[in-house]
Amino acid sequence: MKHNDLTVPVEEGLLNIRVGAIILRGGRVLMTTNDGVDYLYSVGGRVQFGETAEEAAVREVWEETGVHMNVDRLGFIHENFFIGDSPRKRDQEVHEISFFYYMDVPEDFEPVCASFADGDKQERLEWVDPAAETRTFYPAFFKEELQHPCDTVKRIVTREW
Repeated sequence: MKHNDLTVPVEEGLLNIRVGAIILRGGRVLMTTNDGVDYLYSVGGRVQFGETAEEAAVREVWEETGVHMNVDRLGFIHENFFIGDSPRKRDQEVHEISFFYYMDVPEDFEPVCASFADGDKQERLEWVDPAAETRTFYPAFFKEELQHPCDTVKRIVTREW
């Protein structure tokens, strides 16, 4: 865990502040996976101390795709309560607040992934059709919500504990 990441230990578990990027093209969304998992997760990561959520989204897109993209608009605020399963959060209660931004995708966008997930597993990017994809999505609401994007900000709460 980077010292600047906004993952804060509290008596009951962890508070995590995170961002995600919604990168759409032709009805497909750019998602991330790695060899250690059988699911897809959003491009994004933790906000660092002193940066805004929007700045974090731009930084994370750059780190994970090698392309500078601007934020178009905020799409979702997700309050997520879950038990951690990554090496750094295993079996801990996590209270996560995430901001998901629709990104302004350049016409010539060709992502190149050079990032690593927890546990130092090489990540890879995949364009997926939410309506046809059978793997689990994280966040789960992407599967339905990104089939019909809208211009309003939606707040979603997910409780697993």
